[in-house]
Amino acid sequence: MAAKHLQHTKKKKLGAYPHTMVIFSITLALFVIGLFGVLLIHAKEIFNLVKENMEVQVYLERDLTPLEIEKLKNTLSRKEFIALDNGKPQVTYMSKEEGAREFIDESGEDFLTFLGENPLRDAFILRINPEFATSAQLKKIQTDLQNTVGVYEVGYVESLINSINENLQKVSIILLSFAAILVLVVMILINNTIKLALFSQRFLIRSMQLVGATSFFIQRPYLNRATIQGLISGLIASALLLGLLQYAYSQIAELYLLRNDEQILILMATLLVLGSVIGFFSSYRAVRKYLRSSLDDLY
Repeated sequence: MAAKHLQHTKKKKLGAYPHTMVIFSITLALFVIGLFGVLLIHAKEIFNLVKENMEVQVYLERDLTPLEIEKLKNTLSRKEFIALDNGKPQVTYMSKEEGAREFIDESGEDFLTFLGENPLRDAFILRINPEFATSAQLKKIQTDLQNTVGVYEVGYVESLINSINENLQKVSIILLSFAAILVLVVMILINNTIKLALFSQRFLIRSMQLVGATSFFIQRPYLNRATIQGLISGLIASALLLGLLQYAYSQIAELYLLRNDEQILILMATLLVLGSVIGFFSSYRAVRKYLRSSLDDLY
């Protein structure tokens, strides 16, 4: 009986309220935001892969001697926009005979028999440094190469770069907009959730005010608890996101090529910080409501 009596008369601790729903709500929101972040990271990695494999075709004048071709290759290799692989300039020579064989293998049509001659030109395939793989830089590169002695024409897939740039910008804006809206909605929902959780402690808060406790003294337990809850939610959301990524990488081998561990770690650290911030400010707004409420509003 004594134990039962003590159980009924046990006082509530300041800052203590049901936290499962709060953690669940913040975790769900952070997980969705993390998914948006992962999509954006992978979209950028796709763009980077395209940039890293960007090639420019340099078609040569006819009747160039082997010495002139070798001299032109050395000139092109010294260009600052040429990509390097272990210090070696990525400049590949393709003769018109090689070009004809490649075309016949890919198309299955022997145009040499039909035309009676090879209309193709000798060419250099240049791998471009990703830092120069932008529309503006590629146009400058094209102009520079066309003014080089021995060069007949310069070509690259301009529409591909423009399309990827435009699509990446659109995807980034859409995902960031959705993430911002989600954060706002979540803060409102979490704010309401914490308000409901604090409803049972509204009289305790008023009692603390009546005995002279400062606003900071009353708020501190709630803010500490909410910040920890946000941090826990960030850890759970990061763990779920990491598990989902590992499963996706194991099921889709090509997706592993888009993996960027550094960006993923930054994203997870952001989720931890964002969770703490959401928990802190949501609790701050909710507690202030009761600190400013009149006695009639508490009933």
